Amino acid sequence: MAVKLTKNEQKKQKDSLRQYQRYLPTLQLKKQQLQIVIRESENEIRKLKEEQKKAVDSISSWIAVYGGNSAFPEDRSISSLVVIDRIEKEKGNIAGVEVPVFKELVFRQIEYDLHYYPLWVDKALEELKNIAKYDALVSTLEERIALLSKELRTTTQRVNLFEKVKIPETKENIRIIGIYLQDQQTSAVVRGKIAKKKLVRVS
Repeated sequence: MAVKLTKNEQKKQKDSLRQYQRYLPTLQLKKQQLQIVIRESENEIRKLKEEQKKAVDSISSWIAVYGGNSAFPEDRSISSLVVIDRIEKEKGNIAGVEVPVFKELVFRQIEYDLHYYPLWVDKALEELKNIAKYDALVSTLEERIALLSKELRTTTQRVNLFEKVKIPETKENIRIIGIYLQDQQTSAVVRGKIAKKKLVRVS
């Protein structure tokens, strides 16, 4: 882009450079914060999945029943008693990005015949709800990561724009204008001296 070779333009370019240099550290800090939170969220997901696996393993003796054991018809399987109604979330803010925060997993209230199911059904339902809660936590974190990753891409583009384009370009413009103005000043001095010599000769 052609730049005007004037003092006003030089001032404008210097003001722009100061603005870029002041704004860049904020962008770099935001980029760093987003990267840290994304890594922490990914680690949290891994931990939750490990804990969920342990919870599933701890009730492995009931897996056959949950899977539709012949003792229960499909419409009365124990897993049919655990139905998610909704995931309640709150809004949080991370580095200026609005993100979901898990609040509660709400299940439908399903009545069941205590005479029909074995005594351990209450404990089994509690464990199944606990396992379902892990999925809700993971899905909330994955939603958070998606939002933060989108913001990270935008922030990284801005950091790159400032570091690799705007700041070098503005510095170069200032240098070019400075050289031009210096040349103009030198030429003016030379012309002044020549004019003075001519005046001296005439007088």
